[in-house]
Amino acid sequence: MRLYLSLTPTNTIVPFDYQYLLLGKFHDWLGVNEFHDKISLYSFGWLSGGNVKGKGIEFRNGANWFISFWDEEIGKKIIFNALKRPDFIYGMKVNEVVIRDTPSFTQNEKFMVSSPVLVREYSENKSAKHLTFDDKSADDLMTKTMQRKLSEVGLKNDIQIRFDRDYHKSKTKLIKINGIENRVNVCPIIIEGSPESIQFAWNVGVGHSTGSGFGALI
Repeated sequence: MRLYLSLTPTNTIVPFDYQYLLLGKFHDWLGVNEFHDKISLYSFGWLSGGNVKGKGIEFRNGANWFISFWDEEIGKKIIFNALKRPDFIYGMKVNEVVIRDTPSFTQNEKFMVSSPVLVREYSENKSAKHLTFDDKSADDLMTKTMQRKLSEVGLKNDIQIRFDRDYHKSKTKLIKINGIENRVNVCPIIIEGSPESIQFAWNVGVGHSTGSGFGALI
């Protein structure tokens, strides 16, 4: 299940590091819930429809945002509260919410990303290394993370995920959220598996910290 939110324009320049505000708005609409401390079975993209201006982004014609869920109960809460409390960030408001059912997929699909993919590898002393798309060990970590999520909901974990290294426009970015810098990847994703497991991945996103705004697929 995916919700597409249409947002009204704003005359305020939105700074590049606005992603933590999306996370805050998401949990504000979700309210008190049992999902916050559990494995993330949802994802959300970054805002689209803007133009870079100076040190930020302008949304003079409005913006679009999507949120995806495997558990439709989350979606129902978001719809109700987004329409009841439409105030968004930097003066924008929710103008419309459109529901889209999960599409049908084949056993081999390629997706672009709406938000960069974060892949972390932890050492024995618990320090984190952020892997980039040219490191093939990132594929294994993305796959294992998704397999754990599939097992969490009782689905067959027959899935393999990898970066599309033939895509010549792939790049990395340094994104700061709540003062923490993350080296993330803007690179298409190729997923192989059963159509149902790929549907699941389309909703919950790939990589790590999907619940914080990384790894959303389009």
